Amino acid sequence: MRIKDLPTTEMPRERMLQYGVENLSNSDLISIVLRSGIKDTSVKDIANNILNQVGNINNLSNIGIRELSNIHGVGSVKAQTLMAAIELGKRVYNQEITLKMKLNTVGKVHEMFKSYFLNLKQEKFMAIYLDTKKCLISYKILFVGTIDSTTIHPREVFNEALKVHASSIIVMHNHPSGDLSPSKNDKIVTNHLIESGKIIGIPLIDHIITNGERYFSFYDEYTENSKK
Repeated sequence: MRIKDLPTTEMPRERMLQYGVENLSNSDLISIVLRSGIKDTSVKDIANNILNQVGNINNLSNIGIRELSNIHGVGSVKAQTLMAAIELGKRVYNQEITLKMKLNTVGKVHEMFKSYFLNLKQEKFMAIYLDTKKCLISYKILFVGTIDSTTIHPREVFNEALKVHASSIIVMHNHPSGDLSPSKNDKIVTNHLIESGKIIGIPLIDHIITNGERYFSFYDEYTENSKK
Protein backbone atom coordinates (compact mmCIF):
# COMPACT_ATOMS: atom_id res chain seq x y z
CA MET A 1 0.00 0.00 0.00
CA ARG A 2 1.28 3.47 -0.90
CA ILE A 3 1.59 6.11 1.81
CA LYS A 4 -1.00 8.31 0.11
CA ASP A 5 -3.48 5.41 0.28
CA LEU A 6 -3.16 5.16 4.05
CA PRO A 7 -5.76 6.78 6.31
CA THR A 8 -4.62 10.25 7.30
CA THR A 9 -4.26 9.15 10.92
CA GLU A 10 -1.64 6.56 9.88
CA MET A 11 0.53 8.81 7.70
CA PRO A 12 3.90 9.41 9.43
CA ARG A 13 4.06 13.18 8.88
CA GLU A 14 0.45 13.72 9.91
CA ARG A 15 1.02 11.57 13.00
CA MET A 16 4.04 13.70 13.90
CA LEU A 17 2.01 16.90 13.63
CA GLN A 18 -0.84 15.46 15.66
CA TYR A 19 1.00 13.49 18.35
CA GLY A 20 4.55 14.92 18.39
CA VAL A 21 7.75 13.40 17.06
CA GLU A 22 8.53 11.68 20.37
CA ASN A 23 5.40 9.53 19.99
CA LEU A 24 6.20 8.17 16.54
CA SER A 25 7.23 4.57 15.98
CA ASN A 26 10.69 3.71 14.69
CA SER A 27 9.11 2.82 11.38
CA ASP A 28 7.43 6.24 11.15
CA LEU A 29 10.66 8.07 11.92
CA ILE A 30 12.59 6.18 9.26
CA SER A 31 9.78 6.77 6.77
CA ILE A 32 9.98 10.52 7.31
CA VAL A 33 13.75 10.52 6.80
CA LEU A 34 13.53 8.44 3.61
CA ARG A 35 10.59 10.55 2.31
CA SER A 36 9.41 8.28 -0.50
CA GLY A 37 9.13 4.67 -1.57
CA ILE A 38 9.75 3.01 -4.90
CA LYS A 39 7.44 1.39 -7.44
CA ASP A 40 5.27 -1.22 -5.72
CA THR A 41 6.95 -0.61 -2.32
CA SER A 42 5.83 2.17 0.04
CA VAL A 43 8.29 4.07 2.18
CA LYS A 44 6.65 2.49 5.24
CA ASP A 45 7.39 -0.97 3.83
CA ILE A 46 10.99 0.05 3.17
CA ALA A 47 11.29 1.28 6.75
CA ASN A 48 9.98 -2.05 8.01
CA ASN A 49 12.42 -3.89 5.72
CA ILE A 50 15.27 -1.97 7.34
CA LEU A 51 14.08 -2.71 10.86
CA ASN A 52 13.61 -6.39 10.06
CA GLN A 53 17.12 -6.52 8.65
CA VAL A 54 18.88 -4.92 11.62
CA GLY A 55 16.72 -6.69 14.21
CA ASN A 56 16.93 -3.87 16.74
CA ILE A 57 16.86 -0.10 16.27
CA ASN A 58 20.09 0.17 18.29
CA ASN A 59 21.85 -1.88 15.60
CA LEU A 60 21.05 0.68 12.94
CA SER A 61 24.12 2.77 13.78
CA ASN A 62 26.37 -0.26 13.21
CA ILE A 63 25.16 -1.27 9.76
CA GLY A 64 27.43 -0.39 6.86
CA ILE A 65 26.25 1.83 4.03
CA ARG A 66 26.75 -0.99 1.50
CA GLU A 67 24.70 -3.43 3.56
CA LEU A 68 22.02 -0.81 4.04
CA SER A 69 21.95 -0.03 0.30
CA ASN A 70 21.28 -3.68 -0.50
CA ILE A 71 18.05 -3.82 1.49
CA HIS A 72 15.07 -3.93 -0.88
CA GLY A 73 13.83 -0.44 -1.64
CA VAL A 74 16.73 1.44 -0.08
CA GLY A 75 19.51 1.98 -2.61
CA SER A 76 22.50 4.29 -2.38
CA VAL A 77 20.77 7.67 -2.01
CA LYS A 78 18.34 6.58 0.72
CA ALA A 79 21.16 4.77 2.54
CA GLN A 80 23.28 7.92 2.53
CA THR A 81 20.33 10.00 3.74
CA LEU A 82 19.60 7.66 6.63
CA MET A 83 23.27 7.37 7.63
CA ALA A 84 23.56 11.16 7.63
CA ALA A 85 20.47 11.43 9.87
CA ILE A 86 21.94 8.88 12.30
CA GLU A 87 25.26 10.73 12.47
CA LEU A 88 23.46 14.05 13.00
CA GLY A 89 21.55 12.50 15.89
CA LYS A 90 24.81 11.33 17.47
CA ARG A 91 26.29 14.80 17.21
CA VAL A 92 23.22 16.45 18.71
CA TYR A 93 23.34 13.94 21.58
CA ASN A 94 27.00 14.83 22.15
CA GLN A 95 26.51 18.58 21.94
CA GLU A 96 27.52 18.97 25.60
CA ILE A 97 31.11 18.12 24.62
CA THR A 98 32.80 21.48 24.17
CA LEU A 99 36.37 22.54 23.75
CA LYS A 100 38.06 23.79 26.91
CA MET A 101 35.66 21.84 29.14
CA LYS A 102 37.47 20.51 32.18
CA LEU A 103 37.94 16.73 32.25
CA ASN A 104 39.57 16.16 35.61
CA THR A 105 37.85 12.93 36.70
CA VAL A 106 37.49 9.53 35.08
CA GLY A 107 33.74 9.61 35.65
CA LYS A 108 33.35 12.88 33.79
CA VAL A 109 35.43 11.69 30.84
CA HIS A 110 33.33 8.55 30.56
CA GLU A 111 30.06 10.43 30.89
CA MET A 112 31.02 12.82 28.09
CA PHE A 113 32.22 10.20 25.59
CA LYS A 114 30.38 6.97 26.42
CA SER A 115 27.71 7.42 23.74
CA TYR A 116 30.39 7.03 21.05
CA PHE A 117 30.76 3.42 22.17
CA LEU A 118 27.17 2.39 22.90
CA ASN A 119 25.83 -0.75 21.17
CA LEU A 120 28.87 -1.20 18.94
CA LYS A 121 29.71 -4.57 17.39
CA GLN A 122 33.35 -3.70 16.80
CA GLU A 123 36.03 -2.00 18.82
CA LYS A 124 36.83 1.68 18.47
CA PHE A 125 39.82 3.47 19.91
CA MET A 126 39.60 7.15 20.79
CA ALA A 127 42.27 9.57 21.96
CA ILE A 128 41.32 12.60 24.06
CA TYR A 129 43.81 15.48 24.16
CA LEU A 130 44.07 17.85 27.11
CA ASP A 131 45.93 21.06 27.96
CA THR A 132 47.92 21.79 31.13
CA LYS A 133 44.71 22.37 33.12
CA LYS A 134 43.14 19.10 31.93
CA CYS A 135 40.76 20.99 29.65
CA LEU A 136 39.72 19.45 26.34
CA ILE A 137 41.65 20.48 23.24
CA SER A 138 40.57 17.78 20.82
CA TYR A 139 39.37 14.19 20.52
CA LYS A 140 39.53 11.73 17.67
CA ILE A 141 38.64 8.13 16.77
CA LEU A 142 41.99 6.75 15.62
CA PHE A 143 41.41 3.05 15.09
CA VAL A 144 38.44 0.79 14.34
CA GLY A 145 38.63 -2.98 14.62
CA THR A 146 40.41 -5.38 16.96
CA ILE A 147 42.43 -3.35 19.45
CA ASP A 148 45.84 -4.91 20.05
CA SER A 149 49.51 -4.03 20.13
CA THR A 150 49.88 -4.53 16.36
CA THR A 151 47.10 -2.11 15.38
CA ILE A 152 47.52 0.66 17.96
CA HIS A 153 50.55 2.65 16.91
CA PRO A 154 51.82 5.13 19.52
CA ARG A 155 53.18 7.35 16.74
CA GLU A 156 49.65 8.02 15.47
CA VAL A 157 48.35 8.76 18.95
CA PHE A 158 51.20 11.14 19.70
CA ASN A 159 51.44 12.69 16.23
CA GLU A 160 47.95 14.05 16.80
CA ALA A 161 48.94 15.17 20.30
CA LEU A 162 51.84 17.17 18.86
CA LYS A 163 49.60 18.74 16.20
CA VAL A 164 47.18 20.11 18.80
CA HIS A 165 49.89 20.93 21.37
CA ALA A 166 48.43 18.59 23.98
CA SER A 167 49.95 18.38 27.44
CA SER A 168 48.43 14.98 28.28
CA ILE A 169 46.32 12.22 26.76
CA ILE A 170 43.49 9.91 27.77
CA VAL A 171 42.66 6.97 25.53
CA MET A 172 39.37 5.10 25.51
CA HIS A 173 38.10 2.00 23.73
CA ASN A 174 35.19 -0.39 23.98
CA HIS A 175 34.67 -4.10 24.53
CA PRO A 176 31.64 -5.11 22.42
CA SER A 177 31.25 -8.24 24.57
CA GLY A 178 30.40 -6.02 27.54
CA ASP A 179 33.18 -7.58 29.64
CA LEU A 180 35.26 -4.70 30.98
CA SER A 181 38.20 -6.78 32.16
CA PRO A 182 41.40 -5.58 30.46
CA SER A 183 42.89 -8.14 28.11
CA LYS A 184 46.58 -8.95 27.76
CA ASN A 185 46.66 -6.79 24.63
CA ASP A 186 44.96 -3.91 26.48
CA LYS A 187 47.75 -4.00 29.05
CA ILE A 188 50.45 -4.14 26.39
CA VAL A 189 48.94 -1.19 24.50
CA THR A 190 48.67 0.82 27.73
CA ASN A 191 52.30 0.16 28.65
CA HIS A 192 53.48 1.11 25.15
CA LEU A 193 51.60 4.39 25.34
CA ILE A 194 52.89 5.13 28.84
CA GLU A 195 56.49 4.58 27.77
CA SER A 196 56.07 6.59 24.57
CA GLY A 197 54.49 9.41 26.55
CA LYS A 198 57.46 9.53 28.89
CA ILE A 199 59.88 9.83 25.98
CA ILE A 200 57.88 12.52 24.18
CA GLY A 201 56.90 14.39 27.34
CA ILE A 202 53.15 14.02 26.88
CA PRO A 203 51.95 11.60 29.57
CA LEU A 204 49.12 9.12 29.19
CA ILE A 205 46.79 9.92 32.10
CA ASP A 206 44.41 6.99 31.70
CA HIS A 207 43.15 4.21 29.48
CA ILE A 208 39.42 3.68 29.87
CA ILE A 209 37.61 0.54 28.70
CA THR A 210 33.86 0.95 28.24
CA ASN A 211 30.76 -0.87 27.04
CA GLY A 212 28.91 2.42 26.60
CA GLU A 213 27.35 2.19 30.06
CA ARG A 214 30.01 1.10 32.55
CA TYR A 215 33.78 1.46 32.48
CA PHE A 216 37.13 0.20 33.71
CA SER A 217 39.93 2.69 34.38
CA PHE A 218 43.60 1.72 34.41
CA TYR A 219 44.26 4.84 36.50
CA ASP A 220 41.66 3.86 39.10
CA GLU A 221 42.99 0.30 39.18
CA TYR A 222 46.56 1.50 39.68
CA THR A 223 45.52 3.98 42.38
CA GLU A 224 43.51 1.33 44.21
CA ASN A 225 46.34 -1.21 44.09
CA SER A 226 48.88 1.35 45.31
CA LYS A 227 46.82 1.86 48.45
CA LYS A 228 47.00 -1.83 49.39
